[in-house]
Amino acid sequence: MRLRTAALAATSVLGTGAATLAAGRYAAGAVLRPVRPRTDGGSRPTAGFEGTRLTVQSHDDGRVAVTRSLAARLPGLYGLTGRGTHAVVGPVMEDETGARSRPHTVVRELRRVTRGRLSTGATVRLTPQVHVGDPGEALGLEYTDVEIPGELGPLPAWFVPGDRSAWVITVHGLGATREHPMTLLPFYVSRRMPVLDISYRGDPGAPPPPDGIGHLGNSEWRDLDAAIRYAVQHGARRIVLHGWSSGATMALHAAANSPLRDHVVGLVLDSPVLDWQRTVRALAACRGTPRVLLPLVVRAVQGRAGLPEGPHAPVVDPAKLAVPTLLVHGPDDTVAPWESSRALAAERGAFVALHPVPNAPHAAMWNADPHAYEEKLRRFLTPFM
Repeated sequence: MRLRTAALAATSVLGTGAATLAAGRYAAGAVLRPVRPRTDGGSRPTAGFEGTRLTVQSHDDGRVAVTRSLAARLPGLYGLTGRGTHAVVGPVMEDETGARSRPHTVVRELRRVTRGRLSTGATVRLTPQVHVGDPGEALGLEYTDVEIPGELGPLPAWFVPGDRSAWVITVHGLGATREHPMTLLPFYVSRRMPVLDISYRGDPGAPPPPDGIGHLGNSEWRDLDAAIRYAVQHGARRIVLHGWSSGATMALHAAANSPLRDHVVGLVLDSPVLDWQRTVRALAACRGTPRVLLPLVVRAVQGRAGLPEGPHAPVVDPAKLAVPTLLVHGPDDTVAPWESSRALAAERGAFVALHPVPNAPHAAMWNADPHAYEEKLRRFLTPFM
């Protein structure tokens, strides 16, 4: 049910005041609800990609034409997902002559169709998730299914081996699963670094959160702490945490608060959620919440998730950031504000290297320019290898 419809229905039953409170709480639950897996071969849109709905106009010989929009013209490499379908598209291919002859379409390179088939007229969305399946199916990589003992129960993870003592733990973010970080597995494998790609509470196959909602990393970071403990017990001497979105927030929490934080030697933060109130407002708006309800949604989320109070309250005390950090973020992010990353880099300049990525939606910094992203990552990781 759309949240606007839910608010109107509640008003007719409860009266305006009670209905407004109820609708605000309902919207807060919708914002924080963990991702639900699809069973038809596609993937759900991650945070910030709900508005990238496109229609397939045609496809043939490595090209796919979709309805023209700002999303359709995003530079870089993306997944294209719909009911029963997942494909991978590259850059825009249409030249100026073609664009004039087909003014309502955008033609992109079609790299591959990994699930199902693309059908003319089908509705699809862009996604930063390029790969589906497991590391063996998607990338042909050697890997092991492992279980990390978490405080709520076993947490499924993929372990990709390497011969270095510095491990990488990857942590996906809002609306995503551990399939999203697979974009970086080939890079880390080429550097011979072991990778632990984790799930956490609320993910498919992992224990549900006790209250049924996510906490934007505020409690989920303890599952990352369990992954750090697992890595140390299995031979990791140094650990780099690579997180996206709320997964980046979890990495900040763990680096500041984990009993094993001395093993964490570096952070890679991609589109971190630092100003939780602005992120909650953005997510609620994307789900159709009426503007008048947004303050109530923020208040309900704060109470249910135990997040810090006050305007622009940081999710983690910036003063606790004391390890080398690569912060990759984009000024065009509509979910996690770029200004918060810029402020963190200014405050902790001795530790943080900030790299802006233009024309990149939330948690899609790699997608916008894979080569540049991996080159920044290579330079950052060199001292740890």
